[in-house]
Parts: sequence; structure tokens; C-alpha cells
Amino acid sequence: MNFTTKIPISKSNSPIDYSSKMVSLGSCFAVNMAEKFDYFKFQNTCNPFGILFHPLAIENIILKALNLKFFTEEDIFFQNERWHCFDVHSDLSNTNKEDFLQVLNGFVKTTNKQITEASHIIITYGTSWVYRNKQTEKVVANCHKVSQNQFDKEILSVATIEKSIQNTIDLIEKVNPKCAIIFTVSPVRHIKDGFSENQRSKANLISAIHSTFEIRNTTNIYFPSYEIMMDELRDYRFYAEDMLHPTQVAIDYIWERFCNSTISENAFLTMEAVETIQKGVLHRPFNSNSESHLKFTNQLELKISKLKSEFSFMKF
Repeated sequence: MNFTTKIPISKSNSPIDYSSKMVSLGSCFAVNMAEKFDYFKFQNTCNPFGILFHPLAIENIILKALNLKFFTEEDIFFQNERWHCFDVHSDLSNTNKEDFLQVLNGFVKTTNKQITEASHIIITYGTSWVYRNKQTEKVVANCHKVSQNQFDKEILSVATIEKSIQNTIDLIEKVNPKCAIIFTVSPVRHIKDGFSENQRSKANLISAIHSTFEIRNTTNIYFPSYEIMMDELRDYRFYAEDMLHPTQVAIDYIWERFCNSTISENAFLTMEAVETIQKGVLHRPFNSNSESHLKFTNQLELKISKLKSEFSFMKF
């Protein structure tokens, strides 16, 4: 008997392999997937400006990077003994103003280069809910625990998200027309917004992505992360203790579905070789001076050398 509904996913026309260069942007689920890319030693950069949850935040960062629009003192503010920027995540906040601006503008330069050279850009949207700063009337990427009375909360319409997606695609295609863009919606539940509000939020994202694809007749890709979690993994055992984030088992399963549809079969043998090394690196012997362990270590070093001779970017 079949106890799940398997979502059909077409094979990608632009599969990822070990020559691919990827940039991942978006929600915390983008980080989950990027950790898989890192584990298997693909060439991947993830969220240089930190986790970004909604389409306007991602569009804004891509716009800044590709136009080399650098951050200035007007873009940052001081609160709770740290400098913050409404366009980036709190992980980048800094106690020193000059260091903060230097780091932000360094990421502008490197992100420009990475997007320009990328073969694949993976964009993971988390929510349609946004916060608009009352003083500037601008939508922020992160509130940085600033008093909530300084913001208006609103939901992005399907039309607004469509326009943002089209702007994002246009920006990337202008500098890198051959790049494949993979869109997905995070399976993480944002129930602090409310149960119905979370579903409405995800629905707006999914509707806007598919509407954009229909309008543009685009060759870009939609990978159904959210749908896999909702339909194939329809059980609370696949959620972490907070009942919001997917467990590692769920992440592994979605990654497997991603591999089968989006990663080239030619890369699978290399992935197996990398995983063998990764497990070997984590191995802890009972006796590190034993003959068997020394032999194991030598064999592991030979495997690493062999892979690095073929893929010089790999580091273990």
C-alpha cells in the first residue's frame, strides 16, 4: 500500500553539477538546503546579508549588489549598543559603525561578483507578511527588535509579489542571462502571524511565482518544498519540537527529492565519494595510534587528494 501522495517533479533542464556555481538567498530553509550543498562540497554561497524572509527584501539586496549601491550612514541606526540596518539580518549587526559599513559594503562587492558568475540562483521565499517603517514608509527586511509601534504590518498582494519576482528576474538576467533561477517556498510555518494568515501568506507566494512563470513563459524552475512538506510529509513527526520547522529527517527527504529532480546524475558518484570522506572525517577511533586507524587515515587522505585533484575548490 502507498501511504503518501508523491508529488511529480519534472527533471530540470539546467541540472546542477560540480562545475555549477550557486547563490542561495532567502529564508532559514535556504540555509537548511545550503548546508546540504556545503556538506557535499558543491560551490555554494548562502545569504551573505543574512536570512531574508520576503520577496521585497531579496529584490532589494539583489538590486543593491548588482548596481553596486553601497551602504552609508543614512542606512544604519544605533540601538541597544549595536549598529543595525533594516535591509539585512541582525546577525550582521555590529558594535562598531565603521566596521559594520565596511562589512556590508564588502558583501555588496562579493555578492555582485557571485551573482554575475552564478550558474544557478536559488531563491526561497518564507512569507508575504512584511513590516513597513512608519517614518520612512519603506518595507524592512528585519525589525531588529525596534518597538512594534514604529511599524505597520501588512501582507503583500499577489500582484505586488509578481512585480517583485519579475524585477528580480530582470535584474539577474541583465547581468547573467544564462543563469538558471530556482524558486521555492519555505515549508516553515509562520503561525505567529496566525494559522489562516500563514496559509494566506504561502498561497500569495505560490500564486505569484506561478503567475509570473505563465506571464513570462520563463524557463526558470519552481521546486515544491512547501508542497512536499504539506502533502508527502503530512505528519507532525516531521516537525521539530517547536512544531514549526521541519526535522532533519524532513530536510533530508526534501533534499533527496531535490537531488533526484535538480542535480545531474553525473554528480551522484562524486557526492557518494564526498559523503564517504565526510563520514571518515567524523570518525573517532578508540585508539588513534593503532595500526588499523593509521591505515584508515592514510586511505582517507588518498581519497581526499584524489577528489581535490579533480575539484580544486573542495576543502575538508
